[in-house]
Amino acid sequence: MLNPASPLGALFAAPVRPGRLVWIGLRPERRAPPAVVAQALAEAGRGLSGDHYSRRDGRRQATLIQAEHLAAVAAYLGREALDPALVRRNLVVSGINLLALKGRVVAIGGARLEILDDCHPCSRMEEALGQGGYNAMRGHGGVTARVVAGGALRVGDAVLRVDGDRDGA
Repeated sequence: MLNPASPLGALFAAPVRPGRLVWIGLRPERRAPPAVVAQALAEAGRGLSGDHYSRRDGRRQATLIQAEHLAAVAAYLGREALDPALVRRNLVVSGINLLALKGRVVAIGGARLEILDDCHPCSRMEEALGQGGYNAMRGHGGVTARVVAGGALRVGDAVLRVDGDRDGA
């Protein structure tokens, strides 16, 4: 564990600019195309209502990816843009570095999510993005999160780091 009083601990605790939620996708069934929605309900300890991962109590209750990483993946594939539905993440955010938030809680709308782990690409990225899709996504797959406090999420909501304990206090 990092000592918060150390110089490196101070850097990790330094302010981060807020981001913005720019896209929401719910995957009703495994392998089903995501339903693009303007709002969703996050349920504490479950995930996003209507997403097939909400039926499980685990560490992958929601997945997030940065819009900036979608642009990078598109560039690696020789494309101008990439439809977020193809990478099958729940939430696309912009303007905030998700990797800098690992182990922290973020507020998005009325919900609080704890950012947990990297969300590595799966073999389906070759199918979804074409040849080279898996390697284009490596290091740019986003993160997994656990919902620690439920609430509504809406496209356009701010994404804010919540200082304090893991319960968002």
